[in-house]
Amino acid sequence: MENRPHPHPLVAMIPVMVLIGLLVVVIILFGSDALSGGSQIALLMGLAVCVTISMTFYKVPWKAFEDQMTKTLGGIAVTLLILLSVGMLAGSWMISGVVPTLIYYGIQILSPRFFLVSACIICSLVSLLSGSSWTTVATLGVALLGVGHALGISDAWTAGAIISGAYFGDKMSPLSDTTILASSTTQVDIFDHIRYMTHTTAISMSIALIIFLVAGLGHTAGGDVNVQLYTQGLEKTFNISLWTLLVPLLTGVLIARRVPSLIVLFASSIMAGIVALALQPGILCQIANDTSLSMTGALTKGLSITFFGATAIDTGYEALNDLVSTGGMAGMLNTIWLIICAMCFGATMVASGMIESITGVIIRAVKSRVGMVSSTVGTGLLLNLTTGDQFISIVLTSDMFKNVYDKMGYERRLLSRTTEDAATVTSVLVPWNTCGMTQATVLGVPTLVYLPYCFFNLLCPLVTILVAAVGWKIKKPGKD
Repeated sequence: MENRPHPHPLVAMIPVMVLIGLLVVVIILFGSDALSGGSQIALLMGLAVCVTISMTFYKVPWKAFEDQMTKTLGGIAVTLLILLSVGMLAGSWMISGVVPTLIYYGIQILSPRFFLVSACIICSLVSLLSGSSWTTVATLGVALLGVGHALGISDAWTAGAIISGAYFGDKMSPLSDTTILASSTTQVDIFDHIRYMTHTTAISMSIALIIFLVAGLGHTAGGDVNVQLYTQGLEKTFNISLWTLLVPLLTGVLIARRVPSLIVLFASSIMAGIVALALQPGILCQIANDTSLSMTGALTKGLSITFFGATAIDTGYEALNDLVSTGGMAGMLNTIWLIICAMCFGATMVASGMIESITGVIIRAVKSRVGMVSSTVGTGLLLNLTTGDQFISIVLTSDMFKNVYDKMGYERRLLSRTTEDAATVTSVLVPWNTCGMTQATVLGVPTLVYLPYCFFNLLCPLVTILVAAVGWKIKKPGKD
């Protein structure tokens, strides 16, 4: 093993380039459905190319690949359980009325002059609670775009506020698959990852909110904002109660006390399930949809489906129906499938020595902390441009830079934060990326039109480089 020559960096790039080429084809063929199987197949094909080159030309035994994949997949067993718990949590928080209550009260603060900043904040909260920027944009975002249009506010500005807020939540929520993916691929506890991201994210979002506030205050057009359909739909469907907010409050307490992530997610789901039984029995019976059962049986079946399966509630308002639908544990299976395939691809790249060959070039080029962080940001951006998918960008950026950060003596959480500051938030700014294509289609606003107004997304990569240059809150393990 020690005497085996490492592939030349150009050879090591062949599987990556094959993967990129296949992902481009997948994006063209499947569009926003690329994560339903196409991207996974592309990863496996890239894996096959890596293994073929290594075994044929560099005599790497198949056992080396098996051992590395076993080690890698064994290391993410808890992560997969966390993902399933996230699905359980997302369903229970919605059906229990936690998210609907927050939307109900949050949407009523809308006013013409504060609309942009309100839209950004509301989307931030909803995305933070749901963990999904796509769901937030496709439901509440569409409604807010209509409100902004009625007020005479530019669709580009409104879309920018919506996307800035939605991707803030996508980046910071413990329910978000990108947050989980970035922390797991770098072996950083998810809540340590989130806490460390606040140093750059808070700056970026604060500046974005100031810009939206100033822009809104300069808006003079008036008009009535008709949010009655939204509020009435929620009020008619759910038992809107401030008691539901005990669930996120107690969850926040558990997080603050640094309870392990898996325990927090599971406990929060159970708390939300109890609230659903107490406040939303009608909805649970509707989900169960079985008149042969007793009330107790119907409630038990409805709650079980909420935890593990898809739910669809008729609110009488089509936009709300999409918002309050959930996928439960089953809704996380595509993400789990993607992670397994991505981790196997990364494992073969490690076992073959190709990752080490590529990062060796980077290590020789990176001479400083700023150079290291800037290179990470540039790689995340490049991969979003070339692979067309933020999940692939996160995995590949993390895999490529693990050894760089380790050898330069920096914490892995600096890598996980920088990866999210680059790969997660910029994906929506690329027209041919799955995120860019999806949001442009859903909102009806072209990517390059809303791009200049996505201030949070534009600022994050710049702020993370600036913070690295200053050295704020950046330390090496073992040093205070």
